[in-house]
Amino acid sequence: MKICIYGAGAIGGHLGAKLAQAGAEVSLIARGPHLEAMQAHGLTLIEDGERTTVDVETTDDPATLGPQDYVIVTLKAHQVPGVVPLMQPLLGPETCVVMAVNGVPWWYFYKLEGAYEGHRLASVDPGDVQWEGIGPARALGCVLYPAAEVSAPGVVTHVSGDRYVLGEPSGERTERVEALAKALQAAGLKAPIRPRIRDEIWVKLWGNLSFNPVSALTGATLEVIGTDPGTRGVIKAMMLEAQAIGEKLGVRFPIDVEKRIDGGVSVGAHKTSMLQDLERGRPLELDALVTAVQELGKVVELPTPTIDTVLALVRLRAATRG
Repeated sequence: MKICIYGAGAIGGHLGAKLAQAGAEVSLIARGPHLEAMQAHGLTLIEDGERTTVDVETTDDPATLGPQDYVIVTLKAHQVPGVVPLMQPLLGPETCVVMAVNGVPWWYFYKLEGAYEGHRLASVDPGDVQWEGIGPARALGCVLYPAAEVSAPGVVTHVSGDRYVLGEPSGERTERVEALAKALQAAGLKAPIRPRIRDEIWVKLWGNLSFNPVSALTGATLEVIGTDPGTRGVIKAMMLEAQAIGEKLGVRFPIDVEKRIDGGVSVGAHKTSMLQDLERGRPLELDALVTAVQELGKVVELPTPTIDTVLALVRLRAATRG
C-alpha cells in the first residue's frame, strides 16, 4: 500500500511519522526549510516526551513519486485548488484521495441522497477545480482531531489527540476505507469508520464556524469567548443557524448547542487556528469554515443573518490587519 501525505506540516507530519514508524510505504510532500530539514536529517516526531526520527521519502515534486493507493491531503482548504494540477502524477485509476481538511468538503453533495445530489460548492471549489481534477469518486471523508505543531524545521511536536474519523460519501463500508483504517490503527491511531461522515463533519464544523471568526475579531481564547455572555450569545446564534441548515440537509446532531459550546470552553485558554493565522499574517480559512455554510444556507433557502454579519466583519478584519 503506497500512501502519500500531501502537505506534511504539523498534522501531515504527525500522520506520516506514525505511519512510517509502523512500516508503511509512505511519502511526504512538503516545501521550504521544513522539507530541506526532513531531506537532510529525517522527520522527527516528539510525542509524550519521546523523540523519534524516521527516514521517509520527502519531496516537493509529486511527479517523482508516481501513482499512489492513497493520497491524504492535509493542507488548509484554500490551498488545495492550487495544487490539484501538481497532484495529477499521484492519481492512478484506483487512487483514493482522503480529504483530511477542515470545513465543508468540496465533495459534500456527491452521493448525498435527495434533491441536492451532485450540487457543487463555489466557496470551497471555485471553478470546480477539485471536482474535475480529483473527481468525487476518488474522495474519502476524514475528520481529524489531533493537534500538533512544527516546532522546528523537520520536527513535529504532537500536542494531543489521535483520532482520524473516516467515511465514504455514500456511507458504504468499502474495501478501501477498511484498508486505510487498518493501516492507521496499525500505526497506533484511532480510525473509526462512520456510515454518516457528514454528521461528524458538522459537529466539528459547528465549533470552527463560530469560535474561529469570533476569536479572530476579539483576540480572545476559547475559554473567554464561550463564557463571556455577549460572545457566547453570538456563537450560539451562529450555531443555531448552522444547525437548521445541517438538519435541512439530513444531518443528525448528537449533542445540543450548549454542550457543544461548553466543549469548546473546556479546551481552556487556547487561541484558535484562525486567530493564530491572523496574528501571523497568513490567509484565513474563511471559505471552508464560514462562507461555505453561508452558501449552504442559500442552497436550502434558510437565512443566516448572524453568520453573514460575523463573516463580513472578519473579512474586513483580515483585509485591514497591519
